[in-house]
Amino acid sequence: MISEQINEILNEQINKEFYSGYLYLSMSANMKELGLNGFASWLRHQAGEEVEHGLRIYDHLIDRDSFVKLKQIRIPEFQFNGILSVFNTIYEHEKCITASVMTVAKLAEDECDRTTLNFVDWFIEEQIEEEEAVKTIIKRLELFGDDKVALFLMDRELAQREQ
Repeated sequence: MISEQINEILNEQINKEFYSGYLYLSMSANMKELGLNGFASWLRHQAGEEVEHGLRIYDHLIDRDSFVKLKQIRIPEFQFNGILSVFNTIYEHEKCITASVMTVAKLAEDECDRTTLNFVDWFIEEQIEEEEAVKTIIKRLELFGDDKVALFLMDRELAQREQ
């Protein structure tokens, strides 16, 4: 069984991952309302991925004979100020999630919980990938500015995301 502190921080991380799913679903709905189905699809896939991350932690707790304590998920904002604003919000959010994962890793290291530390390494790598993907989208949105054709093509490209 893992320590009380690690249990608590991992339960908090489950909540953060599920909140991320809610946040990205609200953004997906916003993109759908704007008629940007590719952006909406990308965000919906991202929401599912975040929920999977939460479930991965859930399984880790159970596999370690620890307990899961699901907490209330706060309501995400539903109004956004354009596509670039949405992705800047995502980037800032992902940086917070990265910091949170690093806090879990630090606690696991401090407590010599090698199993949890090894488990969290996957999340650290995943966060690097997620931040990079969002930064790429932001760079492209900034580069294209108000170019509607570029936005159309980017929307079509993002619709192709399968994972």
